[in-house]
Amino acid sequence: MESNALTLLLLPLVLFAVGVVAGVVVGWVLGQRKANQSDDATLGRLEALTQSNQQLATEHAAAVEAARLQTSRVQELEERAAQDQDMLRALAPLTDRMRQMQDHVTRLERDRSQQFGDVSRALQAARESDVKLQQVTGALEGSLRSNSARGVWGEMQLRRVVEAAGMLRHVDFTEQLTVTTEQTQVRPDMVVHLPGDQQIVVDAKAPLAAYLEAQEISDPSVAGARQRSEQLTQHAKAVRAHVDALGKKKYWDALPGSPDLVLCFIPVESALAAALETDPTLLDHAAARKVALVSPVSLLASLKAVAFSWRQETLAQDATELLRLSRELYDRLGTMGGHLSKMGGSIRRSVEQYNQLVGSLERRVLPTARKLNDLDPTAGDDERLVTSAVEIQPQAITAPELLRDLPDS
Repeated sequence: MESNALTLLLLPLVLFAVGVVAGVVVGWVLGQRKANQSDDATLGRLEALTQSNQQLATEHAAAVEAARLQTSRVQELEERAAQDQDMLRALAPLTDRMRQMQDHVTRLERDRSQQFGDVSRALQAARESDVKLQQVTGALEGSLRSNSARGVWGEMQLRRVVEAAGMLRHVDFTEQLTVTTEQTQVRPDMVVHLPGDQQIVVDAKAPLAAYLEAQEISDPSVAGARQRSEQLTQHAKAVRAHVDALGKKKYWDALPGSPDLVLCFIPVESALAAALETDPTLLDHAAARKVALVSPVSLLASLKAVAFSWRQETLAQDATELLRLSRELYDRLGTMGGHLSKMGGSIRRSVEQYNQLVGSLERRVLPTARKLNDLDPTAGDDERLVTSAVEIQPQAITAPELLRDLPDS
């Protein structure tokens, strides 16, 4: 705006200077023409000055046009600057929002880095735990291949199932009970006590080695499937052989009150399912030898039924004891009724004797006393000699429960 105003102020001065110069030149030329019309040199200079004046006029017009264009350009720039300022003012909230978003993104990035570190540490801990679990699993698999270790593990699983059914050790079941008879000595893994002095034997040494071998085969090829099938067949044969051995022990002969049945506990559900799937006749074979194959679920259901039977037995015993106490109380109420009746009779006799005494006093003693009193006129009245009989009688016992033991009167 300042450049535009300066140009407008200088423009009249420039035009005035050009006009003065042109007038001086023209006057001088006219004077020279009057002085010397024939001077060609002067005419040449005049033409040169005229051309110079025209050139100056042209340059002045160009300068004016350039100044106008410059002024227009300056106005455009000023308008654009004003528009830019308006746009900046309009974009100021967006700028603040972008700054807030940048801060939020920075916080998110910081949190993401922290969470990534936490996840990395958690994954590392999970990897370490997985390695330990694999080691423990390997050790467990190695232990389960041993008959003694497998027996201990099976007994532990059996104890957990029995305790989950709500039974108490040495109360509802006994472990490793040694029973000696004239023919043999047996030591079942567990004896579960049933109501009515009954007992049932549970064995926990089912074979699992072949089943574990089959589970380790992960080859999906035909050869791997064949090898797995062979191991499962060996597993079914091992279970069948164990059933035969249990049937030959005849625990029920050594334990009085035991049914002709032994529970063969297989601590892995899938192991029993695999054996039955491989050998469909295994269940009937075991039943023929008085052996019942049970898994944790089926054994738990059976023991729950036993625990319920124990509760019913306890309730029945309590009911019997309650009935006995009720009869005893009823009998004692009859005895107490006899005592009450005797006491009532004693009270009644006491009243009768008292009344007889009062009657004798009034009929025999008091008349003589009154005659003696009448001999002395100064004596007082004889109200102190007034007596009365007892009219209230003890209530008789009428309840039949209290009259059962009373003697006939």
